[in-house]
Amino acid sequence: MSGRDLFCQPRRIRRGAALTLVFAGVLAAGAATGAFDFDHAGRRPAPDSARTAPRHDAVQQAAAAALADGTSPMEAAERAVSRSGDRWAAVYSEGEYEEFQEALDGEYTGVGLWARRERDGRIEVTRVQSGSPAAEAGIRKGDRLRSVDGEKVDGRPVTEVVSLLRGDAHDAPAGTTVRLGLERGTHVWSRTLRRARLSTDSVTVRRLPGDVLVIRIAAFTKGSGDVVRTVVRQAPAGAGIVLDLRGNSGGLVTEAVTTASAFLDGGLVATYDTDGEQRALHADAGGDTTRPLVALVDGGTMSAAEMLTGALQDRGRAVVVGSRTFGKGSIQMPTRLPDGSVAELTVGHYRTPAGHSVDGRGITPDLEAGRQPLRRAESILGGLGDAS
Repeated sequence: MSGRDLFCQPRRIRRGAALTLVFAGVLAAGAATGAFDFDHAGRRPAPDSARTAPRHDAVQQAAAAALADGTSPMEAAERAVSRSGDRWAAVYSEGEYEEFQEALDGEYTGVGLWARRERDGRIEVTRVQSGSPAAEAGIRKGDRLRSVDGEKVDGRPVTEVVSLLRGDAHDAPAGTTVRLGLERGTHVWSRTLRRARLSTDSVTVRRLPGDVLVIRIAAFTKGSGDVVRTVVRQAPAGAGIVLDLRGNSGGLVTEAVTTASAFLDGGLVATYDTDGEQRALHADAGGDTTRPLVALVDGGTMSAAEMLTGALQDRGRAVVVGSRTFGKGSIQMPTRLPDGSVAELTVGHYRTPAGHSVDGRGITPDLEAGRQPLRRAESILGGLGDAS
C-alpha cells in the first residue's frame, strides 16, 4: 500500500440524495515524492479562478457524441478537460472512482505498506500498518522493496508500484496474493502476501514527555473528525496538542469542519462559492478553546487541511508552525458520463474566516519550523503553556 492505497484525490461525491462537499488534493504518493504542480522556477501556479473552467454539460456533450460515433466517451471527455485550462479537472474510470469513494470511507484493499522513491530510484518502505499482511510478514520501515510479482520496481514512479501492489491490471480483490522481493541491509529475501481489506488509520495519536499530545491527521476520511474530538475531550487536563497536518492532502470537508469543532466554540470555519452562490461552513459549539494548540504544516498540507489551518489561524486558536502550505482552495463536482466514467470540474473556491483566498497562494505559517519541525512545535507549545 502507498498513498494511493490510503487515500486519494478528495472530491465531491453524491451519495443517494446527499451531496457531500470535499476538496481535491493530490495522491499522497505525490506528496512523498515531491510530485507537486510547480513550474521549473519553483513558483506556485496561478489560481484556478484566473482560468476558464469547462461546464459539465460541454463535457457530457463531448462524451455523448463520442458514444454515438462508436469511440470512447472517457477519451473525449479527457480531451475536453485537457483543453479547458482547469488544472484540477480530471476524468476517472468507473473503477477508479469507486476506489476513491472507498478511500474516503476509510478503507482500501492492499497489503499495508507506505512507500517512497529515494533519489537513487530505490523504493523504500516508510511505514507498515499494524495488523496488516505486511506487518504479519515481518516487513519493517526502512526495508527496500525490490520487486512486485517478479517485476523490478527501482526507478518506477510510486503510483506504478502501488498499482502492482494492488493488482490493478487484474482487478485483484482481497484474498489474492502478491509476491514481494525485499532487502534489509545485506539480507535479500522474498515473501508472498495476501491482499486484505484494511482501514486507513488516517488519525494517529502519540503522547510525548511534558504532557504533549501529537494528533496526526493523514487525510480527512469518514469518521476522522469524531476521532479527533474524542481524543481532545479525553486528553489530560493541561496537556497541549500538536495538530500535525503535514502531508495531509485533504479529504471530506465535513470531517475537517468536525475537527475544527474540537477546538472552536462554534463560529465560522470558511466561506465558499459554487457557480457564484455564496455559502458558509460553521463549527459546532462546545469545543475546547483554552488548551494550548500548535498546527504543524508544510508544502504537502492541502485543500481541506488548509481550510482547517486557515480557520484556526484566523480565529487566533492555534499558532501555525512550518512552511507555506500547498495552495489548493478550489472545489470540484463530478458528472457521470455515458460509459460510467466520471469527470470532475472546478466549480468554485473557498476563503478563510478573514476572507483570505488560499488557491494558488497557500497559508503562511506564523513561525517557520526549521530542520526539526516537531521539536520546534513542542518548544512553541511549551511557551504557550507557560503564557497561560
